[in-house]
Amino acid sequence: MRIKKKHIITIVLLLCVVFLARIGLIHYASYKQERARWNALSDEVADLVKDFNGSPSVIIKDLKKSWLISIAPEAKIPSASIVKIPIMAACFYATKEGKIKLDQKIPLKRSDKTGGSGILKNKRSGTTFTVTQLIDLMITISDNTASNMLIKLLGFDYLNTCFKEFGLTDTNLSRLMMDMRSRDKGIENYTTAKDMANILEKIYKGKLIDKEISQECLEILKEQRSRTRIPRRLPKDTVVAHKTGLEKGTCHDVGIVFTDNGDFIICVVISHKNKSARSSKKLISNIARLSYDYYMVN
Repeated sequence: MRIKKKHIITIVLLLCVVFLARIGLIHYASYKQERARWNALSDEVADLVKDFNGSPSVIIKDLKKSWLISIAPEAKIPSASIVKIPIMAACFYATKEGKIKLDQKIPLKRSDKTGGSGILKNKRSGTTFTVTQLIDLMITISDNTASNMLIKLLGFDYLNTCFKEFGLTDTNLSRLMMDMRSRDKGIENYTTAKDMANILEKIYKGKLIDKEISQECLEILKEQRSRTRIPRRLPKDTVVAHKTGLEKGTCHDVGIVFTDNGDFIICVVISHKNKSARSSKKLISNIARLSYDYYMVN
């Protein structure tokens, strides 16, 4: 009787081993197939970038598997308005430190008003706005006047210190938004695709300052109104938390795309010498669509 029990146990164990091995092979085959598709995506993105008249930096990162596609991720490129993401984070950090308050009212001065995107440049001087309102305007419609008001409120030194605190090794703030005189003198704000991907991943994972602030930043980025780059070729109901940037010779969009089959970071930061940003916007939207399609294959 004992011998029979031993045989039964052995048979059961062997069957378990065979079953687990079969499951392992199925998962491995599935992994290989998925990895092959990811590598194909990498090749397609590389082909698009290779044919582009300019110097794009690209990062695409799967937020579950941490798989990465990167092209010139550490190239320092004028940041334009994507620097407003770490400025937003620094504002929240300053409130946590007690340096400022979100409901604090800031008067609009004539010297604050600047060109480019935004609505505050047309508002009456002396009108007051809360820090919360200025942050929303800075991100959702990329209001340059709102950005400059926040920069002046916190100061360049504080902001650059915060950037380092956030782990942004190659991002700086040296001039105000739309300060073309300083730009012509070689005073420039720079960043990298790697830095932008870094701060976006911290926001997504709730690790930028704290979970509550990370979530607040994420929700504001989801309200971005510009649809000319990352979201342009995606289905209208696709949730994208992102920030665009545009100045002469630069065109960017960096963000997080949410899908039913996984979420991913996409950062396309472009320096170019084209007459317009049309081709840059097209490149960004094409890369975003290729990346999105990868997640739509079951």
